Amino acid sequence: MKDFVKKVSKKISKLSEAQLAALFEDLNSENDMLNSLVESLSTGLVIVDENYIIMQHNKAAERLFPFVSRQAYNEQLPVWQLVDDEPLSFFLKSCASEQKTNVSEEFSIASDGGIKFLNVTILPFVQKHWNESTDVVETKIVGYIITVDDITQKRQQEILLHRMESLASLTNLAASVAHEIKNPLGAISIHIQLLQKAVKKARNGNGMLPAQKFMEDYLDVVNEEIDNLNKIVLDFLFAVRPVQATMTLCSPDSLIEKLTSFFKPEFDAKNVSLELRLSKKKTRLLMDEKLFREVIVNIVQNALAAITQRFSSSQEAGDGFAHGELIIESCVKDERYFLSFADNGSGMDSETSSHIFEPYYTTKSNGTGLGLTTVYKIIKEFRGDIDVKSVLGHGTVFTITLPVPQSGVKLIASKKSAKDEK
Repeated sequence: MKDFVKKVSKKISKLSEAQLAALFEDLNSENDMLNSLVESLSTGLVIVDENYIIMQHNKAAERLFPFVSRQAYNEQLPVWQLVDDEPLSFFLKSCASEQKTNVSEEFSIASDGGIKFLNVTILPFVQKHWNESTDVVETKIVGYIITVDDITQKRQQEILLHRMESLASLTNLAASVAHEIKNPLGAISIHIQLLQKAVKKARNGNGMLPAQKFMEDYLDVVNEEIDNLNKIVLDFLFAVRPVQATMTLCSPDSLIEKLTSFFKPEFDAKNVSLELRLSKKKTRLLMDEKLFREVIVNIVQNALAAITQRFSSSQEAGDGFAHGELIIESCVKDERYFLSFADNGSGMDSETSSHIFEPYYTTKSNGTGLGLTTVYKIIKEFRGDIDVKSVLGHGTVFTITLPVPQSGVKLIASKKSAKDEK
């Protein structure tokens, strides 16, 4: 049709009224078909000019795009001013100011039905025209095409699959609980048998019950072991409870900065240095902010305890805890977010470090052995990994790796960006 129009345009002055009417009818028919096609797409399309003023959009865009109102897209304002979501607005504004194209990023948007995940892509809107003087087809970027895809179902399926995979670890956990329960049950059984023998002996003899102290000692042991059993069962229920995560896109580095300002006084009081070396990129990850806070708190508290343990009894720290330090560092590489916690505390041997994520495994006298198990579960819920390297007497490094959801991914390098890189 394009070649046909180009040929006709050269001879339009020679066409009759009937031929012109037929031509415009064909063009109108094709235009209606294209409009119907655009409106039928499940992908939202927002076409903007070079200043990001909306020129055209489809129904899917009205449904998916978080406009401030239903009539917002009719306003003659840059599209980022019409969006009721700060991260998305910032993304659009930065793309406009830097003239970025062929980039894609994911966003989590609050909606009436919960959290909605959108994938937003910026593409160049290229217009071609025939230059009669040079007899060449020329192209020019006259605006941008913003596509919006609803990927909520995809993300929810990934989360559900991850939870189903985590259920496989329940077998090992059940075996650990069975082992933990055996000892209290054995102690209860023995002391009840001793009580039964004492009562039977008294009945067969003079009918006098054993001394009160004798009975109380055995009953105290039974009650103590019953309490132990109750604690084991409660810990087990806590360990197997599914992680109730509300996944949204948020900045981990911003949260870490807030939390470390909370920890700083405690570290300063013990002369322990707390240093942040966070990435300069504005990385947002798919995670639950409350659960991520729990991960940070657990690891930081463990680090402080290990530093305190080493330097409180070490002769190398003659001035208190002056040698203690914890370094929290983050970076983004190959679409992965890396977060490390490096301390110079007491450290662990290889046997201990290989078991620290297992339920009920602890080296603390008052520990439950579930803190780092919970950390492991949360990181896995975020589709990430956690690793530990430790040297006894020198320190420990925890490294968390989390996926970056298509943040600033270039789809096809544009001519402008390629030129800029030179």
